Amino acid sequence: MFDIRMIRDDPQAFDAGLARRGTAPQSASLLALDEDRRAALSEAQAIQTERNRMSKAIGEAKRRGEDADELLAQVSTSKEAEAAAEERARAAETSLERALSEIPNLPAADVPDGADESANMEVRRWGTPPAFDFEAKEHDDLGQGLGMMDFQRAAKLSGARFVVLSGPLARLERALAQFMLDTHTAEFGYTEVNPPALVRDEALFGTGQLPKFAEDQFRTTEGLWLIPTAEVPLTNLVADEILDDGALPLRRTAMTWCFRSEAGAAGKDTRGMIRQHQFTKVELVSITRPEDSPAELERMTQCAETVLQRLDLPYRVVTLCTGDMGFAARKTYDIEVWLPGQDRYREISSCSDCGDFQARRMKARYRPADAKGTRFVHTLNGSGVAVGRTLVAVLENHQREDGSIAVPEALRPYMGGLEVIIGPSP
Repeated sequence: MFDIRMIRDDPQAFDAGLARRGTAPQSASLLALDEDRRAALSEAQAIQTERNRMSKAIGEAKRRGEDADELLAQVSTSKEAEAAAEERARAAETSLERALSEIPNLPAADVPDGADESANMEVRRWGTPPAFDFEAKEHDDLGQGLGMMDFQRAAKLSGARFVVLSGPLARLERALAQFMLDTHTAEFGYTEVNPPALVRDEALFGTGQLPKFAEDQFRTTEGLWLIPTAEVPLTNLVADEILDDGALPLRRTAMTWCFRSEAGAAGKDTRGMIRQHQFTKVELVSITRPEDSPAELERMTQCAETVLQRLDLPYRVVTLCTGDMGFAARKTYDIEVWLPGQDRYREISSCSDCGDFQARRMKARYRPADAKGTRFVHTLNGSGVAVGRTLVAVLENHQREDGSIAVPEALRPYMGGLEVIIGPSP
């Protein structure tokens, strides 16, 4: 969300930022709505000023014993005219706010330009992809071979893009989530939160999923929305609040189920657990001062990387280009984990600096210690990391020729000391 005053001050810079994201110029239409709103408000104010003058004249006429009927009629007419002007102002403001709410965030200066993921810029790699002396299998073949990953029964229960995990694989997913939470809270200073999984319209609007991406969400008959990520409730915890400077940064983490309709993903990743309607994710959210958000993005990304390093999962970090960033982000790092079964890197975490884009939508501010008034906070979010995709990566990177899975050492305390997951005896 943008301050219309910023667009008024430099419409060319605003349109240039949108052009980097492949979005057509918007300043002219936005400023026309703004001018309509301001003109209607000015008209209403002028009418009220004139009515005040006429009301004073009516009082003076009555004191002199003169007829004031004509002035009274003019006052009545002016009330109708003022109400009409105010209604035009409200209509223009509603149109302006809706238009502003559907415009993506402007990219940071150091984000590479590009139309799609082919222009993303690799920053670094960690780890060496395993060299198996056998043909690597994909996670769904491994899980079904173990008898612990069932897509058919899930489809019977819920339809496509769901899975039932059982036995040690179910425990492995739980272990991954607990390991991530313990790491982020004990070592990186995040406060664990258990938020609601159902939220109101205002929460999804605050983080940018509404109104533009309603079709990507699941909505209940009561009008609540299933969260697509814990970013939504965690970030909105500061909505409509003025925070103390000394309380920043706020760092929060949560493990939740996440729900996405995948409306725009028809035909993509229909096999396995990569793209599901319901999945588990550990989310990281930071609320910072504006000057601190670039460093916080680097910190958050390192926190997510640490999880993968301790699980011995090779990965790379890429900076998303302007055409591949999410709606609310001004800069994003994607962490892509190596999947031997697919013989390529796949996204497992996105860490984004949203600047004050979400804060303006949520009306989340802070009071600087060294200045008067309030300022909008900056918000950041990142996967710390996607639990289901990490399970996929563990299965594929730690598979053995017989189809068994070596449990990463960092997870063994959470698995009761189990070192290898094997299937049932023939």
